[in-house]
Amino acid sequence: MTERVYNFSPGPAMLPEAVLRHAQEELLALPALGMSVLEISHRSEAFDEILATAEARLRGLLSIPDDYHVLFLQGGSRLQFSMVPMNALGGRTADYVVTGSWGKKAVEEARREGDVNVAWDGGESNYDRLPTAEQLQLTDEAAFVHFTSNETIQGVQFRAEPETGDVPLICDASSDFLSRPIDVSRYSLLYACAQKNVGPAGVTVVIMGNDAVEACPSNLPGMLNYRNHVEAKSCYNTPPVFSVYLVNLVAQWLLDQGGLAAIEQRNEQKAAQLYSVIDASDGFYGGHAQPDCRSLMNVTFCLPNEDLQTAFLAAAQQHQLYELKGHRSVGGIRASIYNAMPVAGVKALAEFMDDFANRHG
Repeated sequence: MTERVYNFSPGPAMLPEAVLRHAQEELLALPALGMSVLEISHRSEAFDEILATAEARLRGLLSIPDDYHVLFLQGGSRLQFSMVPMNALGGRTADYVVTGSWGKKAVEEARREGDVNVAWDGGESNYDRLPTAEQLQLTDEAAFVHFTSNETIQGVQFRAEPETGDVPLICDASSDFLSRPIDVSRYSLLYACAQKNVGPAGVTVVIMGNDAVEACPSNLPGMLNYRNHVEAKSCYNTPPVFSVYLVNLVAQWLLDQGGLAAIEQRNEQKAAQLYSVIDASDGFYGGHAQPDCRSLMNVTFCLPNEDLQTAFLAAAQQHQLYELKGHRSVGGIRASIYNAMPVAGVKALAEFMDDFANRHG
């Protein structure tokens, strides 16, 4: 199959076609360099320029303050689940807000490093909602509060940060990073694996303030200390050169789209199309997330029975709609509609859902 399909995978996910074509044109040799980006040294001037430009574009998109550092690391969010408490716990207690599977995994790793207070856990309802401010059981003088801004599996999303007072806020923003504007100054640290909205698998973006860097203990293994990566400007070890190169291209693509405010508006419109079909289906499609907690990135819903779900998935592929099967812990269908999913792809899915419900409902 050479024709591109609509790929609703939760990650690695679709990349903008313009980015893929740009990378294809330069894959054999970067302009005026005579060698591929897959071949260049991470110590070369060419990569220095790629790294600096990628950081500058991210700073422009997010209005990152000057006293914050941008890192391009490896290991995905799972490594950050360990690095965060190693660097930030400092012998105190940390509060974790658990709104889905990834928040739960973050707690498991943090507990290997010290005391963790689960300030709220939505597991009783299979993580179909978010806590109210009154439900958060926060610790006095906690080292930090950690939350997951968008839970990829359950399809719930914070549209605003939880209120934590003066306690440093740390966020796993993996599946909605760069999907909307945020106020970076509200965070002590935020991190995001790239393979949702930012680029291909292999690189993790970490944004952290000076205070968070200065708090890093000196007795950590070198690769696990944020300070070493800051001082080495993301080159403490060989970075994922090609992945950073693609992040740079994606960042430019976002700027070309009008920035994060414009992409947020587009994401809201895309999600509204699918949720309107769910809500108008008279129960044929049952949304997993409570309406006021729904994600703009991952639309999760179920059908009346397993046979219909199987038929739905098979018929969807015939319409070039791929990777729609929900995670086993939730079941049903999951449509991941990150930045690169075109409006036409969401429209095609919404029309297919309407037709399928009319024929089988």
